[in-house]
Amino acid sequence: MTPLDWTVVIAYIGAVLLMGFYLARRQQTRKDYYLAGRRMGSLQVALSLVATQVSAISIIGAPAFIALKEGGGLKWWQYEFAVPLAMIVLMLTLVPLYHKVKSITIYGYLEGRYGRSMRMLISAVFLISRGLGAGVVLFATGIVLSSLLKWPLFETLILVALITVVYTTLGGITADIYSDILQLFILWFSAAFMLFLLFKEMGLSFLEYLPEHSERLRVFITDKSGLGDGESFALWPMLLGGFFLYLSYYGTDQSEAQRLLTTPDARSAQKALFINGMLRFPLVLTYSFVGVLLLAFLSANPEFLARLEGKRADMLVPEFVLLYFPPGLVGLFLSGVFAATMSSIDSAMNALSAATYEDFLTPLFPRLSNLSRRWQMFLSKLLTVLWGVFSTAFALTLIRSPETVIEIVNRIGSAFYGPILAVFVMGMFVRRVGALPAAVGLAVGVLFNLYLWKFQPGVSWMWWNAFGFLLSSTVSLVLSYVFPLKGDVSAYTLSPDDILRALRELRFYVLGLLGMFLFIALVSLLVVKLLT
Repeated sequence: MTPLDWTVVIAYIGAVLLMGFYLARRQQTRKDYYLAGRRMGSLQVALSLVATQVSAISIIGAPAFIALKEGGGLKWWQYEFAVPLAMIVLMLTLVPLYHKVKSITIYGYLEGRYGRSMRMLISAVFLISRGLGAGVVLFATGIVLSSLLKWPLFETLILVALITVVYTTLGGITADIYSDILQLFILWFSAAFMLFLLFKEMGLSFLEYLPEHSERLRVFITDKSGLGDGESFALWPMLLGGFFLYLSYYGTDQSEAQRLLTTPDARSAQKALFINGMLRFPLVLTYSFVGVLLLAFLSANPEFLARLEGKRADMLVPEFVLLYFPPGLVGLFLSGVFAATMSSIDSAMNALSAATYEDFLTPLFPRLSNLSRRWQMFLSKLLTVLWGVFSTAFALTLIRSPETVIEIVNRIGSAFYGPILAVFVMGMFVRRVGALPAAVGLAVGVLFNLYLWKFQPGVSWMWWNAFGFLLSSTVSLVLSYVFPLKGDVSAYTLSPDDILRALRELRFYVLGLLGMFLFIALVSLLVVKLLT
């Protein structure tokens, strides 16, 4: 890297840290620190939601998956069909309830609906899975950063974690959201610039090299089901499993849903989900075509392919950037990778701090509520630092045993997503379901998914989200007839009239997202027809 590139990287890091210091001066209460005082606009929240889903793994790993990885290609694109559908359901259901409860964490809803024990149980699952998951993301992207910087992996992880912990601890959720937006524009620009360079290098001649890669350009995998055939990327597990996964991730995971609580009202949060659903696919489209053009570029330039021999497939995009980007833009790309890494873990650290404080410390130690605002802010920030240290320590342990641990952590998340979603859905729609049936249903769903993991490796892990949800819901519903809830929980449930009313009020958003679903399908069909 040139001195100009280093200047760009240092300027970016300095700007992020200065932003954290500036925003720290505006925070007076825990609500400011965790929820930005509920003053965030829909557009800021939407851009932040998009950014947290586009980590460095996405911008680097997706093109590599399409162009180079064994068994890869455009088939993972089927995942995107589930996004607009999940956004519709979340807008109509969970978002209004969260804003009605007015809790700092979404698990406050569970306490009102089921009792404190359920709130603490689901929050504990979140704390463990997200704390470990943040370490996995830090480690995975640290590998790429260390290769670009030519630094040891240990030092790279420490540097990224330190910067992230500092600005997140100082600036809270507001700093997270604004840094997410900055990261999104940098990475989107970098992907667009790669497209420009690749097209400039090859022109329309790239089409000549694609027919030999027709298998990689398949979008719809309809000849397999993912039920015992070992195909994780078949259409139905990606569509149905992805639908339940996105519902759970955006709606029942504090690190994502917390952003929806930063808006002043439910309508603003619903609008944020709408914008997120409309923007995500165009971004995916951008870096997908980077992968398609790189696929042709590798065929036309075997000498470049030789540079990658013995290296991880994920080094495809970084190697291209180092070789073809002009000075200054290499630094911008590296800043984007830095930003994406930090974006993926900053939201987790703030959410982990919020869940620890609100779901455990406050109920267990009621006197904390009597602390002054200054001491409450200090405790909130201390918890953020501690979770940052935990995630970093876990990332450092992965240096010796990366592959198996990364796989285990990611699959554990999928084992829990569907059953946790069932707890929320039963709470919303079935008033007779109490804490005991919901807890038993959760346990049965998770155990079934663990059974599939251990004894049915041919079943796509994407199916776990759907199977876990359906089994947990069924068990909870059946047990509710044996142990019915007798209290009044109408304030925490939704009726058909509530859904119909919300559907009428949000019809523009719903029609827009359905249109995006059809647009994704149309683009997919056109890609298959034109490129194969």
